[in-house]
Amino acid sequence: MKNSFLLKFLLFFLLSSLSLLFLGALLSDISPFKAKASPTAVAVAPKYTKVIIDAGHGGEDGGASSQAGLVEKEVNLDIAQRLSDMLRMSGVEVIMTRDDDRLLYDRSCDYHGRKKKLDLAARLAVADSNPDAIFISIHMNAFTDPKYSGMQVWYAPRIEGSQTLAQLIQDKNRLSLQSGNTRKIKAANDSIFLLDSATIPSVLIECGFLSNVDEAALFESDDYRQRVAFTIFCAVSEFLYTQEG
Repeated sequence: MKNSFLLKFLLFFLLSSLSLLFLGALLSDISPFKAKASPTAVAVAPKYTKVIIDAGHGGEDGGASSQAGLVEKEVNLDIAQRLSDMLRMSGVEVIMTRDDDRLLYDRSCDYHGRKKKLDLAARLAVADSNPDAIFISIHMNAFTDPKYSGMQVWYAPRIEGSQTLAQLIQDKNRLSLQSGNTRKIKAANDSIFLLDSATIPSVLIECGFLSNVDEAALFESDDYRQRVAFTIFCAVSEFLYTQEG
């Protein structure tokens, strides 16, 4: 068991290092696979230069919760902030739809009965205002049957790049965190407003099930949240590196 754990850790470390190398090459415009650029070579600009991180729920909308009282809005924000720190440290411009505990509705208007609708519209407006960005919405899942667990990624079906990004996230999760996770990525329909209305590559990540006692316990840990954020970071880094303008 110890050898198996060590091999998995080394593999995760290697993949993480490669992701950082790819992202560094993107930012410095030096490909690690090119021996030497010719004097006449033309640099290829990255297609996407920003990452919008959307921590789902907030404020009076707590989202799902575990039996032990772990609230989705708090887990979403914590993972989003960890992911933001990683991307910013690697030189990527990050926009957070929220960085505190609140919904994004306009409090100067008549918001009664419309808080959620106004909140979603505000999140979408951030994405619409940044056509050179990708959009990542962080959530937690819940279901009436507590046996279900594992990450699942939804994508905007009509926007090029969304499916690729979703598959990268799901694959890296399976490789580094949940080897037994056989879930498939899914195209969103109109029940997921932000993806159905997307104008830029967009995914919604259900990081795990708070309705599953064992999985909810994992998300109580700072270490596990960091690993989830790092897994997403590796996938996003690879996506940014491989998309050319």
